Amino acid sequence: VQLVESGGGLVQTGGSLRLSCAASGSTHAINTMGWYRQAPGNQRELVATITTGGGSTNYADSVKGRFTISRDNAKNTMYLQMDDLKPEDTAVYYCSALWGVPQLRFWGQGTQVTVSS
Repeated sequence: VQLVESGGGLVQTGGSLRLSCAASGSTHAINTMGWYRQAPGNQRELVATITTGGGSTNYADSVKGRFTISRDNAKNTMYLQMDDLKPEDTAVYYCSALWGVPQLRFWGQGTQVTVSS
């Protein structure tokens, strides 16, 4: 499975960005997908996850009410709508997918999000 993120960039505080993660390869065995982020000097942290059918989502407390995760299985694409962005949201954002049984985790290459104050 290959994961490719896009949509990152530079935005001012209070602005919005929409990240996309396009999956290719053996996508039929992809289960839960998620977004993670890593700021310089910090560990990679969970941002949000979404189950296969999109029926269940989970968010980090720091992004609840501002970010929305979704997926379009027909397009093999996952999204992260980020609104009311803050400087502390600045990080490299990674797409992740759990695949198969037993589960393997795949990662994308990451996309930079920078929020200026």
